[in-house]
Parts: sequence; C-alpha cells; structure tokens
Amino acid sequence: MSIWEYANPKKFIATTGPALPWLFGAAGLCLSVGLIWGFFFTPDDFRQGSTVKIIYLHVPSAFMAINIWIMMLVTSLIWLIRRHHVSALAARAAAPIGIVMTMIALWTGAIWGEPMWGTWWVWDPRLTSFLILFLFYLGYVALWEAIEDPDTAADLTSVLCIVGSVFALLSRYAVLFWNQGLHQGASLSLDAEENVHDVFWYPLLVCLAGFVLLFVALVLLRTHTEIRLRRMRALEIRAARARA
Repeated sequence: MSIWEYANPKKFIATTGPALPWLFGAAGLCLSVGLIWGFFFTPDDFRQGSTVKIIYLHVPSAFMAINIWIMMLVTSLIWLIRRHHVSALAARAAAPIGIVMTMIALWTGAIWGEPMWGTWWVWDPRLTSFLILFLFYLGYVALWEAIEDPDTAADLTSVLCIVGSVFALLSRYAVLFWNQGLHQGASLSLDAEENVHDVFWYPLLVCLAGFVLLFVALVLLRTHTEIRLRRMRALEIRAARARA
C-alpha cells in the first residue's frame, strides 16, 4: 500500500473521518489535564512568580505556530511536485489554525513580557521574526481568497509558503543566531539543561500533546470541508455549462 493512495479525496475522507471523534476526545482530555495540572497544581517560580504558568499556553502555541507552517511547506511541496489536490487543500486548511496559534503565542508572550521586561513588546529578533511569520500567515490566507482559479492559487500560495519558511526557521532559532535578544532560550529542548524544571516540564508536555492532537483533528476536519467545497464548486461549474 502506498501513502499516495490517500491523495484520493474520497479515500482520504473515508480513512481519516472515523478518527476525528477520537482525536477531539484525546485533545480535550490532554488539554484539560495539562492546563488544570499546570495552573492549579504547580508552584510559583522563585523568580517569575505565578507568571511562569503562562508557559502552558505560550510554549505549545508558539511550537504549533512554527510547525504548522512547516507542515504547510511540506504539503505545498507535495502539491508542486506531485500535483495532489488533497495536499494543497490541507495546507489551506492549516493556515487559519496557524493564525490563531500565532495570535495566542504573541498575546501570551506580551502578558508574560510586561512584568518580566517592563514592556508589552520589544523588537527582539525572535519576536520580530515571529510577528513577520504572523503576517505571512495572513498573506497566505488572503492570497488564497484573492485568486479565483484554485490551481493557480495553490501554486502561488505554495511559493509564498516556501519564502515564509525562512521566518518560521528564524522564529525557532533566533535565540541561537542573535545572543543579544531578550527572549529566553527554549523551554522544550533535547538538551536537558535548557528545559524547565520537571515540576513544570511534565504538565507542559501534556499541554503540548493536547495542542498537537487538537491541530491534527482540526486540520483533518477543515481539509474534509475544503474537499467538499471544491466538489460543490465543480458541480456548480458543470451545471452552469450545461445550462449554457
């Protein structure tokens, strides 16, 4: 069995549809456990106080904002190379979710930054690249809406996605590229010395799992919707041509 078989819209919907209730249920469970555990059953940090608990929203949303764009890059490349419509529609379906995740990350970052840095915003390299990534998300959605022909829109948005991936990577590694930035190092890292303390680490992992599961569920649901909308447009065009 080849993975490319799932590029068939009918098979894609039939295969992924039954998993949606389980994905939403697992996401709800992880988010409930992680957020309650993190906000109500972890201590205040000795430096940051209760403000540290914003990480249970900020870190997963920032992680998802960057990786959603990377997922869009992969599916866009598949579209450009293989011309599978499901991949282009999956990228389109993921973009609004990425916008919301980026907004949550920017908003929670501002809430954390005001007491820590004394300001809601600084032109820190990582924050600036993250803001630019947010603008790319908006531009991506706007470009899809502005072009009537879906294949042309998929081509142009795929190119935009490739360009925007530079800022997705900068958002992830800006702390390493520019040491003078105010933003702290990664809270989630393969280097155990950089991670937060275990008392914060474990609920953070549960929250992260909840965000990932929620994204997968939402992007599958939205991709199903995009496929059905594309079918409806095709039927409308056929009906219009038949009347003509």
